[in-house]
Amino acid sequence: MSATPSVVTERPGRSVDGWSVLAIALAVDAAAVALVVFGALNRNVALIVVGAVLIVPATVALAGLVLVEPNEARVLQLLGSSYSGTLRKDGLRWMNPLNTRRKVSTRIRNHETGIAKVNDADGNPIEISAVIVWQVEDTARAVFDVDDFEEFVAVQTEAAVRHIAGSYPYDAGPETLSLRQNADEITSRLSAEVDERVGSAGVRVVESRINRLAYAPEIAQAMLRRQQAGAVIAAREQIVKGAVGMVATALEQLEKEHTIELDEERRAAMVSNLLVVLCGDQSAQPVLNTGSLYA
Repeated sequence: MSATPSVVTERPGRSVDGWSVLAIALAVDAAAVALVVFGALNRNVALIVVGAVLIVPATVALAGLVLVEPNEARVLQLLGSSYSGTLRKDGLRWMNPLNTRRKVSTRIRNHETGIAKVNDADGNPIEISAVIVWQVEDTARAVFDVDDFEEFVAVQTEAAVRHIAGSYPYDAGPETLSLRQNADEITSRLSAEVDERVGSAGVRVVESRINRLAYAPEIAQAMLRRQQAGAVIAAREQIVKGAVGMVATALEQLEKEHTIELDEERRAAMVSNLLVVLCGDQSAQPVLNTGSLYA
């Protein structure tokens, strides 16, 4: 039965104010140099030895100084092996000189994926890319749980974008989520999936945005014609619906005011002519009747 690997989580590293240590170390160094020089001038071996001995701890103390910049952290390892904690407080700090330190930026960063060519849920080839805004939240996991957390974020982000693109159609009806029409919902799900994938590296996703979404060039023209045809059909439906309402209103008004008496044949002819006028792409060309009303 295999043992479950232990997970290293971030904890504060031990440190003190570095300025006071720096002042003491410099003072000791100055005193040591003075003792060595004074001992050499007076041929006093004891003073030289004392001065040389004082230089060693002062130099070791100076080696423990580390400058932590804002929005940066230092991951400490005792002799390069066990995790000793993380320094996040900015300024000059002093820690155990035996600790090695690794700089980890905790600033918010952007990662833009390359343009990925994938098939959507309907099998249509599309091109998609996204921008992920992320930040290191647990420096210990970022350093020890993965080899390179920046590369890890890049690979997992691209995998998540490909998975999301293949899970939804590019375009669909109002009842179905689609990449083009439901951008807010899709990006929300993308953020959740990327966040889940990179969580093992101590990384938090702030937000994500799809910055490119298009059909692949080989089907782009065909899909454009399809979209245009759908738009024309939708417009025609609205025109016909409005024209039918206008014709019904006109006939009702004529009958109500007894402006003209129409039998069924002429009523049908009038409806046909009105629909042609209202639904036609071009202006109707009237035919002037110079004879009787029924000629």
